Order: sequence, then C-alpha cells, then structure tokens
Amino acid sequence: MAGDAGRLRAALRGWALVSPTAIYAVALLAIPLGTVLVVSFLTDGRTPGGLRTVLPVATIANYIEVWTNDIYRFLMLRSLAVSMSVTLVTVVLAYPVAYYVSFHVAPNKKALWLFLITIPFWTSYIIRVFLWKVILGFNGVVNSGLLSLGIIDAPLQAINYSVQAMVMTLAHAYAPFAILPIFVALEKIDRSLLEAGQDLGESRLMTFLRVTLPLSMPGVIAAVLIVFIPTVGDYVTPDLIGGGKLPMIANAIEVQMLKLNSKALGSALAVSAMLIVASVTVVFLLLNRRFLGGGR
Repeated sequence: MAGDAGRLRAALRGWALVSPTAIYAVALLAIPLGTVLVVSFLTDGRTPGGLRTVLPVATIANYIEVWTNDIYRFLMLRSLAVSMSVTLVTVVLAYPVAYYVSFHVAPNKKALWLFLITIPFWTSYIIRVFLWKVILGFNGVVNSGLLSLGIIDAPLQAINYSVQAMVMTLAHAYAPFAILPIFVALEKIDRSLLEAGQDLGESRLMTFLRVTLPLSMPGVIAAVLIVFIPTVGDYVTPDLIGGGKLPMIANAIEVQMLKLNSKALGSALAVSAMLIVASVTVVFLLLNRRFLGGGR
C-alpha cells in the first residue's frame, strides 16, 4: 500500500509539473485548430443586413470546392514545389556551414560562430524579406551592379518577381533553422569513429559518406521538417518578392479569411493544406525511419 501511495504521489507531482505547459499548449494550439476544423464544416452566408458571416449549417461543400477547384490545386502544388525547392537549397547550403563549425572551428570559438549565425534574427522577418526585394528588384543592387559592370545590357527579369527570387529569399530566411539542428547532430558524433574509419584505410570522402553523413541524418531530417513545414504556409514572401503575381496556398487562405470574409471556405483550405503537409511529412519520416532508429 505504501508503494502504491508513493507512486500516486509521484504521478501527481509529474502531472503538476506538466499541466501548466499542457494547458498552455491546448489553449494556444488545440483550441484554435479545433475551431478552424469546426468552422470548415459550416456554411458561409449573409446576415439579414447583407454582411457575410458563418451560418451554423453543416456541409462538406467547402471541401468539395477546395478539392475540385483547379485554382486551389494549382496553388497547393506550387506551394509544395516552392517549399521543397527551398528545403533542398537551404539544407544543401546549411550542411557545409554546420560541418565547418563542428569539425574545423576551435571549441572555444563555436559559440561565437553560432552567435553570428543567429544575427539575421535580430531584424524583423518582413524587413529581411523586403531587403531581398531591394536586392533583387528591377532597379535593385544586383541589376544595377551588373549593368554598371557591363555584364548585362538590360535588367534581368528572372530575379524580379519570380519563383527563383522567392526560393532565394526563403532559403536565406530559414538558413539558421537548418544549420543549428545539423550542427547539434554533428557535435554528437564520436570522433573516434571517424579516426577508426581512416585507420582502416578509408579516404576522408568515404569516411564522410559511410560514417559522418548517416550519423548526422537525424539533424538533416530535423532541418528538412523545420524548413519545409512553415515555408508551405508562407504568404509574406509571395506578396513582397512575388509582387502578388505568384500566390501560394497561404495567400488564398488570407484572401478568403480576411478580404472576402469567407471563413468556412478559408478554414477548409487551411485544414486541407495541413493534411497535405502532414501527409508529406509522414511519408518523408517513413522513408527515413532507418536513420531515426525506426527500422531497429
């Protein structure tokens, strides 16, 4: 009996510790998501005064509209394509930086390097995006510099209001999010394993491919997810860098929710986008489960 009472007290202490965080998470995450889910099954309508509102009439018409409308499918595919491109570029560029800091920077200077990597967070995300608009604009720094050097005769259109410009901007904005988890994974690698590989006659390249890269994959996977998930829902960059000419699914949600006041249809778009992103994420994790220990 005493043992049961002790376990009960320990359990109660555990719940007391986690309950504030759990309540906070439920209040800020679960309740808003639940509200969006409920609203997505209601009907957009108008009040007697002609104002648009959500009517308490259950329907699946919103989801039918989302999944059958060619525009929404195209925007979702564009969002996935842009996000995947950003993720690929960001992780490929972040890995060498994280590798250099982990393996080639003196231990007493690593904190300084990580501090420098986080400097972009000192400014607002919108300011950073707008600065890229200034850099890549029609009369921006890149075009002006190339024109002054005589390399081009007219401003480049490919870097102005283009998907490539959005990818560059988002890759820069999310680079620290990719560098840090990869760095943490590289720091956990036992250096004696690398020495053992080279002692057995492996070259540095083969040691990297057979030892370092597989052991750092949890960090790479974390970086991929950290970059991929939020960039699908980005709507600031398409507005500023894309000039509003290359909208993504988040821009469609913004239009429905805020400009057209069609909250039910906008909620259905948001839920559908979350389901698609979650499905892609699960598939990616399943394909890489052997690096996360799921195959053992």
